Amino acid sequence: MAEELDKVDVVVVGMGWAGGIISAEMAKAGKSVVGLEKGIDKNRSDYVGVKDELRFDNRYQIMQNLTGHTVTSRNEIDETALPVRTMQNMQLGTDVGGASVHWAGATYRYWPYEFEIRSQTIDRYGADKIPEDMNLQDWGITYEEMEEYYEKWEYTAGISGEQDPLAPERNREWPNPPLKETPSLRLFKDATERLGLHPFQIAAGNLSQNYENPDGEQLNACMYCSFCTRHGCDFSAKSDPLATVIPTAMKHDNFELRTRANVRRVLYDEDSGKATGVMYVDENTGEEYEQPADVVVLAAFAFANNRLLMLSDIGEQYDPETREGVIGRNFNGQYNSAFHGATGFFENEQFNLYMGAGALGAAVNDYAADNFDHSDLDFIGGGAIELRQYGFGAISSSGNVPGDTPNWGQEFKDKSLHYAYRTLTIWYTSIAMSYWHNYLDLDPTYTDEYGDPLLRATYKFGDQERNIAQFGIERCHEIMEEMGADIIEDGNVPEEFNHVYSGGHYTGGVVMGDDPETSAVNSYLQMWDVDNLFVVGGSAFPQFGGHHPTPTIGALAYRAAEGIERYLEDEEQLVKAPGRKFI
Repeated sequence: MAEELDKVDVVVVGMGWAGGIISAEMAKAGKSVVGLEKGIDKNRSDYVGVKDELRFDNRYQIMQNLTGHTVTSRNEIDETALPVRTMQNMQLGTDVGGASVHWAGATYRYWPYEFEIRSQTIDRYGADKIPEDMNLQDWGITYEEMEEYYEKWEYTAGISGEQDPLAPERNREWPNPPLKETPSLRLFKDATERLGLHPFQIAAGNLSQNYENPDGEQLNACMYCSFCTRHGCDFSAKSDPLATVIPTAMKHDNFELRTRANVRRVLYDEDSGKATGVMYVDENTGEEYEQPADVVVLAAFAFANNRLLMLSDIGEQYDPETREGVIGRNFNGQYNSAFHGATGFFENEQFNLYMGAGALGAAVNDYAADNFDHSDLDFIGGGAIELRQYGFGAISSSGNVPGDTPNWGQEFKDKSLHYAYRTLTIWYTSIAMSYWHNYLDLDPTYTDEYGDPLLRATYKFGDQERNIAQFGIERCHEIMEEMGADIIEDGNVPEEFNHVYSGGHYTGGVVMGDDPETSAVNSYLQMWDVDNLFVVGGSAFPQFGGHHPTPTIGALAYRAAEGIERYLEDEEQLVKAPGRKFI
């Protein structure tokens, strides 16, 4: 039987950006907070002096091990889903700091159009522009309402950036100036300017200079060492929770962090309609505990947030047959359907591609959101076209050869060396839509080590994904040609999603909105059905915007923290009537 612990004001499940922000803000507000993290404890010092491509890029040491706990995947509703077991296919963050420790750092705000995508699409193009099978919906919040939370996250994170010529005017400058411009980025900018586009330096969670954030946390200048993506930062120069919000929370005696705490259920009282806490297993001892709290915050990865609600029987499970229910609805994300472009091989130009940073890059947003006319196009939305100089690793760079090169022998060796400094890739980070047939539920066959069902993902492409991918490839080819590449190899548009969840951008399932019939949480990420339960993170995205998700997750977490504090001060402030917002 689980041991019941002393009640606290707030219990937070998951300690990445979302959970770290909630914990820091609640601790600063004087609330008693317990943070529960399934993984092990980590801090900035764990990554100092650790540059190991084999360990992190090839063996995925700081990713969740999928041999025991994973998701199952299928394309069609009548198929049997199978578990995804290889980390090459699905890279989920783990341990304190979560996926944010290994993010690259590319920082974009979503566009005003993307927050009101359904209504603005209908206003400009008519309702017939939206495919019948697409669950397109507004977020229940506007860009103007989101801006203050974006700004708060950017200053906490110390983002290095410059103004995008096409983006809405900012209230404040970026906290730090942009990263250095390299010859490859200059080549991209010159080419896109000649094509009449509007290039700019990508805003980066890799700091261009030493910085002290508003909470007094010190971050250091980036050394362009290349070990960003899938790595913790060697220099404490990356905007992640280990350098920012988690140390801020830890400075307060009213915050307690517990690691290897595997939360299995949200505790719910049907009579009161309230969440009463969570039940978790201490995986150091195998003991079970109940942690009571006035407010429960699920701030884990999107998969975990969905699964916990389903296992706890909270909220109405989405049913694709009836199209009713909200939990698991609108599963979406940005994986191998959303990164397509062109690779160029240069015979006579060389670039120092072994220096770099996760978000060292340049982009154009002429083909983002609704910045271009879609009247004659067979898709809606868009994304950024990026050139990134991540910094090649010694192992991965050996594969940078034209496609007709043998994969062994003298010719492979010669071309490997020749093109090591002569290969550039441009991609289009296109929007990813939600459909009635894409959703999450509990798998009827596969279970974890506790006998609990695994989460099942049902996902297949709509025509939108293929069409926008082809459009992006063509635009990237044009730019690469203008850059002067001697050989250009275009990306391929897949016929169907092949269960390779490349990257880590999975969202939806507990989506936000202003209508309880089509959303699970309001604009403060507070559940319509359980007013003291907040579900924070990428699980709230009704569809995926045309940019990387981390800044929007961070901004929404700051808004949720504001809502939690106001709820704790006066529970009657929640307005639960359909179509109305918590004020």
